[in-house]
Amino acid sequence: MAKLTGQSHIAARSNCNCTALRKATRRISQLYDAALAPSGLKTTQRAILAQIRRAGPTTVGQLASALVMDSGALAHTLKPLERDRLIAVTTDPEDRRSRRIQLTRQGQVRLAETDVLWAKAQKCFETAFGRVESDSLREALHLLVSDHFSSAFEKTLSA
Repeated sequence: MAKLTGQSHIAARSNCNCTALRKATRRISQLYDAALAPSGLKTTQRAILAQIRRAGPTTVGQLASALVMDSGALAHTLKPLERDRLIAVTTDPEDRRSRRIQLTRQGQVRLAETDVLWAKAQKCFETAFGRVESDSLREALHLLVSDHFSSAFEKTLSA
């Protein structure tokens, strides 16, 4: 696993919550990507496959909503998964304007193969950050992606 360097002494610390979250997300994604490297999947790809496994066959819109992603960005990310036959994208029989996404057998196998790598990354995170802190962080992050937080933010913004 490649060693990632720490913050440069040149980088000034920002008080911006958005910047801090984006930096943290990029760093954690780098660490998880390194842990998942033997599988050939990136963290974003594994997250998509795992969400489809949890939800079952789904539409692009539903998947984008569940992952808090833009549908266009998601469609771009789905292309290599479809090319590699990890997912199948078909026309939704209930709404011909929508596309339905499901894991293929190959996708199920590949995702299952990453489960051990992902579990190890989770354990490394919790060891480095602390179990209680990890639980608290996940709770805070769940709040940040909630409709309640979004509404409160927008209400305060427009006030």
